[in-house]
Amino acid sequence: MGFIILGAILLWLPVSHYGDIGLSEALFTSTSAVTVTGLVLTDTGAAFTGFGQAVIAVLIQLGGLGLMTFAVLLLGALGIPVGMPQRLILREDLNQTSLSNLTYIARMILIIALVCEAVGALLLAIVFVPQFGLNGLWQAVFHSISAFNNAGFGLHPDSLSQWVGNPIINLVIPALFILGGLGFIVVGDLYKTRNWRSLTLHSKLMLLGTAVLIVWGGVMFALLEWRNPETLGALSAGEKVWASWFQGVTPRTAGFNTINTSGMHDSTSLLTMTLMLVGGGSTSTAGGIKVTTLFVLLLATVAFFRRQTTLHIFGRSLGLDEVMKVLALTTISMLLVLTSIFVMSINHDGAFIDLAFEVTSAFGTVGLSRGTTGELDGLGRAIIMTIMFVGRVGPLTIGFFLATRAVPRVKYPAGQIYLG
Repeated sequence: MGFIILGAILLWLPVSHYGDIGLSEALFTSTSAVTVTGLVLTDTGAAFTGFGQAVIAVLIQLGGLGLMTFAVLLLGALGIPVGMPQRLILREDLNQTSLSNLTYIARMILIIALVCEAVGALLLAIVFVPQFGLNGLWQAVFHSISAFNNAGFGLHPDSLSQWVGNPIINLVIPALFILGGLGFIVVGDLYKTRNWRSLTLHSKLMLLGTAVLIVWGGVMFALLEWRNPETLGALSAGEKVWASWFQGVTPRTAGFNTINTSGMHDSTSLLTMTLMLVGGGSTSTAGGIKVTTLFVLLLATVAFFRRQTTLHIFGRSLGLDEVMKVLALTTISMLLVLTSIFVMSINHDGAFIDLAFEVTSAFGTVGLSRGTTGELDGLGRAIIMTIMFVGRVGPLTIGFFLATRAVPRVKYPAGQIYLG
């Protein structure tokens, strides 16, 4: 919240924009940047100056890599030891079970991010520099930071649509947000082991789940939109394949698009909303309920019908604690999304699918939009900003912050209710 307010003040300064950004627009943009969402009220490239775009890029980096990670790295650089309270917070922030290697993980996160963003910027410069000159170098850096952090901020009003058939854009941008969405722990595990058998259970689940969702998303998008004149219909066969691949991956909280999102069929919008709700991986720059959460839900369902008391995957078992955490996360997430859609629909009598799409995109910190963001009033913007904040911080974090731990003084006899 502190960085959101600071970013809003900086973006509100006259040096940051060309005169058409008020405090509410600056606050919305700052919230979207820190939560690495990408929903915008105006064209980022046209409304903000170079300084304003640099502020947005810094906010994206802070939000994507995690404020606690930067805090630990700063303390280490200043020679200040990281105490136990800070280690406990960092452990929760990074979803770790041990306190021993947290500073190493924080350094690894920063190194992975900088290396990926630098390589991505160099490759994107091949496209942007010949087309935009020296400014193309900044565009390459900005889009690389935005892509790796799964932010979805672009410097063009049509996102990346003018490069719908460009192989470099269609490979580099997705590679960046796939790496960012996998999670730093998975990327580090892959670099360290480079052997499927030696990977951790979390890494195996993330890699398998990500591959399945990418293939599912790309193939289904192509089947649903192949003849739609507003999306794929007007493109060549090669461009259709590239666009289907890109749009099948980008709902995993990336937020870029190479086709007209508002022209998608309702069925495709529903498919995209489902992928946006799932999101990426834990300890990553992505949002959503996370891929591992979806897999544990499916495993728990299968275990119930098989009358199994434990979950088994890749030669490992999962306990009841993981299942309870997944159920709590999914329940809170669904209630939050449905309640937000309900409140939005009371105040906005637009197309229901557009409102639902906007709220889902905000919760998953995706940034894809069907064009409704700019039409929202003050209440609508406040709801979207709140959803973006909760989606990035995490519903469970908010729940733990508000909950109180108390030892029950009274125990009750067991009861029975009928379910299903």
